[in-house]
Amino acid sequence: MSGMTVITEAELRGIVKLDLDAVACVENAFRALATLPVAMPPIMRLDIPEHRGEVDVKTAYVPGLDGFAVKISSGFFDNPKLGLPSGNGMMMLLSSRTGVVEAVLLDNGYLTDVRTAAAGAVAAKYLSREDASVAAIFGAGLQARLQLEALTLVRPIGQARIWARDLKKAATAAAELREKLGIAVEAATDPGRAAAGADIVVTTTPSEKPLLHAVEAGQHVTAMGSDAEHKNEIAPAVVKRADLYVADSVKQTRRLGELHHAIAAGLMPAEADVTELGQVIAGLRPGRLAANEVTLADLTGTGVQDTAIATLARDRSKAAGAGTTFQN
Repeated sequence: MSGMTVITEAELRGIVKLDLDAVACVENAFRALATLPVAMPPIMRLDIPEHRGEVDVKTAYVPGLDGFAVKISSGFFDNPKLGLPSGNGMMMLLSSRTGVVEAVLLDNGYLTDVRTAAAGAVAAKYLSREDASVAAIFGAGLQARLQLEALTLVRPIGQARIWARDLKKAATAAAELREKLGIAVEAATDPGRAAAGADIVVTTTPSEKPLLHAVEAGQHVTAMGSDAEHKNEIAPAVVKRADLYVADSVKQTRRLGELHHAIAAGLMPAEADVTELGQVIAGLRPGRLAANEVTLADLTGTGVQDTAIATLARDRSKAAGAGTTFQN
């Protein structure tokens, strides 16, 4: 590619969808993390507390890929009051050989939303029961909607409950998802009720206090929201109760995931031998061993997922002739 290509959100939405290709792309990224010498520095985070804002910078180099992404993503959680989405951001794809910027993906957080939802599908594919048909989603924002949609790609979901602090928002999300997915979706009045009898529970909130306090035999839980030290959606006792705890990156979950809170509460050893999702995908560690096991995936979001989805977007935009190329 000569010059630098700028690709807009509208173009990216046309060429990268939340589909089985996106799930495979993220699955391969997790596999690479477990089997290749991936270079993935710690997340850099900037907090802007007076506006309930945070900005994360993530990156990773995967040996064999010709490019690597540097992603800036922001979450400003009062934005909905201003009529703005809470998530935003962009990605840059640089050449692994020369460091030259090849593409700027002005996705406004869209690719992050897709790769995060795809990661939820990957976790469910490897850790939930194959016959899982009832889902509970905590949260009613865009990611909550995408997580349910992603689950339907890998499991026979026929029924779902949505819980959010704002019941009106939960009801709106439930109605939209009923229409879009063609399955029974209802709003739940409290998190305990939403989770009761569910096969898969996915938490997608910026909560700083645990929302899930109990699990049942056979359930799978995916915690998506705890991507900063102060966030905590899963009670430490639930993390301890899980028959299998799986991290996207153990370095990260010890520092800022649900594991970090369980360690702080003295319920998990700081140096516990933790299974990573990539190890399960690569067949290096077992996943779910029995139908009655409780499994928990602690997903904090990794730079390797961003490099994978940015590479997919760049390749597809090339094939489609999308984007505007500027000569350097």
